[in-house]
Amino acid sequence: MGERIKKLKKIRIHREGTDELLYSLFFVIAVAVILWRSFDTPIPFAIFIAIFGTAWLLMLNFYRCPIRYFNGDTEKTVVAPADGKVVVIEETDEDEYFHDKRLMISIFMSPLNVHANWFPVDGRVKFVKHFDGNYHRAWLPKASLENEHADTMIEMPNGENILVRQVAGAMARRIVTYAKEEEDCYIDEHLGFIKLGSRVDVYLPLGAQPCVKMGQPTTGDLTVIAKLP
Repeated sequence: MGERIKKLKKIRIHREGTDELLYSLFFVIAVAVILWRSFDTPIPFAIFIAIFGTAWLLMLNFYRCPIRYFNGDTEKTVVAPADGKVVVIEETDEDEYFHDKRLMISIFMSPLNVHANWFPVDGRVKFVKHFDGNYHRAWLPKASLENEHADTMIEMPNGENILVRQVAGAMARRIVTYAKEEEDCYIDEHLGFIKLGSRVDVYLPLGAQPCVKMGQPTTGDLTVIAKLP
């Protein structure tokens, strides 16, 4: 595709969590000050800080957004779109868009994982579609079709189409997709974000060679999950 265009923003905390982190921090500080001044004993203050301070740190961990760059050849490479672990590597009938068999690789994200999503390949976005749905546990097979999900179709420079599906899980209540129709997209760019437990499915042509195994941990934008023919 020639020189790869980088449109990265150097952010350490994801923009999706900025407001929530600030408002919740102000709440924790305000209540902590009130408890410290209202009681002769520090026990209420200590209990509050132990519980809500830990919860805030977990939220901070959830919204972290590491800066990453893939240093390998991207021409026929498919990288992991998310942090997590591989829960599906199988041939499946994809009847909504392709109407043929595809190799599906799915990555499950726990609440402790980074929840930013990356583009798995270089190309051009053909379309983005959002579907309302249920909130089954994200690792269940039916979650891919029945849960709320967002589909992004990417056409690679060689004309191959790759489908990326962001799937909401039992706890997830918001899928954000930054991909825009007819815009170029590249590995290293953010595709979107999913709040709380969820998964990302990638549908590849049958000739693709998986580079990961079931249960293997993945690092978004860095782990190579498949090579295209």
